[in-house]
Amino acid sequence: MVEAGLALWGGIEADSIALVGFGLDGIIECIAAAALLWRLSVEARGAEGATVERAEQRVHRIVGGTFVLLAIYVTAQAGWTLWQRAAPEESALGIIIAGASLVIMPLVSWGKLRAAREIGSAALRAEAKETLACSYLSFTLLLGLVANAWLGWWWADPVAALLMVPWLIKEGREGLSGDACCDD
Repeated sequence: MVEAGLALWGGIEADSIALVGFGLDGIIECIAAAALLWRLSVEARGAEGATVERAEQRVHRIVGGTFVLLAIYVTAQAGWTLWQRAAPEESALGIIIAGASLVIMPLVSWGKLRAAREIGSAALRAEAKETLACSYLSFTLLLGLVANAWLGWWWADPVAALLMVPWLIKEGREGLSGDACCDD
């Protein structure tokens, strides 16, 4: 939540679509975590297998839908930014957030994968892989912010945002179709 809030604030301040998109992705991660906790509580209350599976599918659809919406937003906003040639401000806060995320997210993902293996949750495993993929987003964001700040490449920020879109669409499609939750 802190990362998402800081990224959104920093992105709005710097007019950085890549940083705003990263912050919105953080909110999606929080939604996914909340939905996953709900799914785990269904199982913890002793629900039958079919009920747990329906909850698992619902979690994936919720997360998938939010990723598709984010992909649409990022594409439209980055396209508009490129069209208008609107240069974002430099964002030291964004560079710090992206760098910290690049270090922390793989560790968090590893912990989630371990927990998923222990409890046998495909939803938690998929969510852990989502967290690991955030490292890609962090790297992309970091490149865009650094290129803008140090090289003056105003277009690097919206291009970095657009580089996030294929991953967002992939995650959205998997979530909506349920592919990621059911393969072992």
